[in-house]
Amino acid sequence: MKKIFLALTALFFAATALAQSPKAIYNKYSDEKGVSAVYISQAMFKLIGKVPNLEVGDGKVDIVPLIKDLTGMYILSIEKNSEAGQKLYKDVSNYVRSSAYELLMEAKDDGEVMRMYTVGDSKTIKSFVMLAMEPEEVAFIGFEGAIPRDKLEEAIAKAAAN
Repeated sequence: MKKIFLALTALFFAATALAQSPKAIYNKYSDEKGVSAVYISQAMFKLIGKVPNLEVGDGKVDIVPLIKDLTGMYILSIEKNSEAGQKLYKDVSNYVRSSAYELLMEAKDDGEVMRMYTVGDSKTIKSFVMLAMEPEEVAFIGFEGAIPRDKLEEAIAKAAAN
């Protein structure tokens, strides 16, 4: 009986972890009072992907290869001291800990914390999550789709060179 209970508990936690995603987190908080929310659809990314050489910054970094296969981008900004802000920070932190995400970068400065996570394989990034806790707000950015890892590395190298 104890083994069955443990197996069911493990299955429940695995299903809970899989039920969360950047989209699910966005859907949970986007209609809350005091939340600023932005969703960019796959259709918009496909439209942008048809623009030849969409360059950003002084380095003339072409972002089309990076965004053309995204299926969604989700952005939330919530007042830090609100109940929703505290819940968002906790939910996203639990989500990345219980998933296959790996910490890509962390920056801390005078009480502010920003972390970026990715999940994918050696060739493709399938999901990206950024969580920032600032003095006044909690910010979440998540996107899903397929970003060729080599194209991202190339864009970062170009941006860093300029």
